[in-house]
Formats: sequence, structure tokens, C-alpha cells
Amino acid sequence: MKIHDIVFIGAGASALMAASFIKGKDVALIDSNTKIGAKILISGGGKCNLTNRFACANNYLADASFMKYSFERWSPEDTISFASKHQIALEERGSGQLFCAHSAKDLVSVFSHLTRQHTFYFSTKVLHVTFAEHFIIQTDHGAIGAQKVVVASGGLSYTSIGASGIGYEIAKDFGHEIITPQPALVGFTLQKEQFWMKELSGIAIPVSIEIEGKTIQGNLLFAHKGISGPAVLTASLYWKKGKIRIDFLPNVSLPVLFKQNSKKQISSVLPLPKRFIKGFLDSLRVEDKVISKLTLEDKKNLETLKAYDCSPAGNFGFTKAEVTKGGVSTAQINPKTFESLLCPNLYFLGEVLDVTGELGGFNFQWAFASGYSMVQHL
Repeated sequence: MKIHDIVFIGAGASALMAASFIKGKDVALIDSNTKIGAKILISGGGKCNLTNRFACANNYLADASFMKYSFERWSPEDTISFASKHQIALEERGSGQLFCAHSAKDLVSVFSHLTRQHTFYFSTKVLHVTFAEHFIIQTDHGAIGAQKVVVASGGLSYTSIGASGIGYEIAKDFGHEIITPQPALVGFTLQKEQFWMKELSGIAIPVSIEIEGKTIQGNLLFAHKGISGPAVLTASLYWKKGKIRIDFLPNVSLPVLFKQNSKKQISSVLPLPKRFIKGFLDSLRVEDKVISKLTLEDKKNLETLKAYDCSPAGNFGFTKAEVTKGGVSTAQINPKTFESLLCPNLYFLGEVLDVTGELGGFNFQWAFASGYSMVQHL
């Protein structure tokens, strides 16, 4: 059995970033896929939203103090500089999101070059990890030894590219607490009262969503199974089995709008798709009448366009989730080194930890920051 200096379990973004900066060590990466960067390649529509220039602790469901050291060592500006240094052209979209201008393959190609001196065990599934003088990583292709082990196996989303709970199992075997993993950045299913929305599949509108003390703005997409789109995906990160409040007309005052258009019908005044207006009015049993003829009850019902309360029935599940929230508790991890406080030379990195970002490049930024920070210790 070969014993490496450092073995990464997982070859995703955090592991690749860390491994890219390790020199003079015998490093190996184990991955169930046939090549590196499988999740990078399919993210962002094949262009990988690799960072967000406005990323800070407020964009994450996490212990902010735990993240502090990583973001001090590797900021969004560092990710941008890394891309520039390696001639990866970037494309900026709304709200500070930065994508690979041509293809995510550009980023994967750079990582492939920077880690070319390391050993890769592809198409290899890790079964369990034990310790006896050194770590023994049992795989479906035999045992691999390591002086140090870095668990960077990701979460439970994207099972199609080998996602599994092995990282959580390893953590539990070494005494770590696991915050229950749940789907995040995922669409919501609906209660019966909101089934009228299913008839609007394909329509996208800008909204503002209030959830757990946060206000999230962006597009909402109506889907066959429920509601999705950027605003809903980010809202799912903070949802705790309760109500959300949707403003379907952000930055619009209904009293002002109605006063200016008192002689027109509701459907001709509201700046919303006609199918939405019809579905909404039908759900409230409000007639599409001239504004001046609206009763007080009608106006009260229409005000729910600005404050529509609903309780999602659930979400679309791990198969549709962009990421997994929850994971290895950061209370038992050194925030400066990512080393386990329970087992020396055992490290946890990236999505397997209880740190999850909003939609928009935040999760890759965390992967890169945590990977770079950890390697400064190694």
C-alpha cells in the first residue's frame, strides 16, 4: 500500500485550488469521476460562476467568525487576479457575478496544469477511513495510505456526478457533529392554495422575497412542480419550514398606480404578464374590473400582490439542488487551518462543511478561499 504525504478525498473546486499551491509533497486526489472538475464543468450553464465581487459573510448561511480568516487570505479580488494570471477571460453579469467568458473548461484546464505533478485516482469510490500510525483510506480499488487526509467530497447534490455522503460518514467516524444536510438553492413545491401558479409554467417575473429577516431580490420562475428562479433558489437557503412573503411588484406603489389609471381595467394597468394577472385574480375571486369600481375588499385583496404570504410544501429535493446546506459542524474545525480539533492531520474543506452561500458565485468563492487558506498551513 502506497502512503502519500497528503490525500484529498474529492477533486472538486476546493481540493483543486488547494492542490494547485502544494509543491514538494507527495499529493494524491481521489475522485469517483473519470476526470477532474466535473461540477465546475456543468455549473453556470457550462461557464462556471466562479466568484462574486461583492461576496462577504452576509451572503452565507454559516458562522461568520469561522469564515473570516479565509476571506482575509483569499478575497473575490484574489479569485479575479488568479483568473487574470492564468489568462481566463471573465464575463461579468448582474449583481457582481463573474463567469468564465468562454467556457468552464478554461478553469479546469488551468487546474489540470497546476496539479499535473500530483497523483489522481479516478473512478475510485472511498468506502471508509481509519487510522493506525497513518490514515488508511479503503476504496473499491484497494487501500491508499496517507499522513494527512483532506476531506473535500462536497455534499449530496449532483448525484449524477458522484455526489455522496462519504464526507459526513468519515466525519462521524472520527467523532464530528453533523448538521443535518438539506437541499439548498432549490425550487419550492406548493401548497394547494398556490396550485394556480402551476398554470403559469415558463413565466419569469422580478420579485422581492422576505424570509427569516432577509430580503432577496431577483427573478421568480413559475415551474410545473412549483416556483424556482434565482430569487427562490437563494430564499431556499434560509427557509425553515415556515412562511415566505413575496412582493410581485417591487418598486411599484399600487395606490399611486391605481390613482393614475382609475379609468382602466386591472389587467391593463398592472405591469405583469397577462397569464399571471388572470391566475392571480381568479385565485382571489376578484373580477377584472375598472379601477374606479374596485371595492375596499377588492383593493385589500389586490394589496396582497405586494405581500403575498405562502408556506412552501417542501422543495424539489437533492436531485435538483445546486448545493447542500448543513454538514460538518465548524465548531470542531480550526478556522485558520481547517484541521479537525478532534483528530490531528485530518482536514475538512469546502461544501462538506456547514458553510453554504447564496446563488451567484458565492459557493465557488468559498471553495477557493477555504482551499487556499488550508494550504497555507499544509
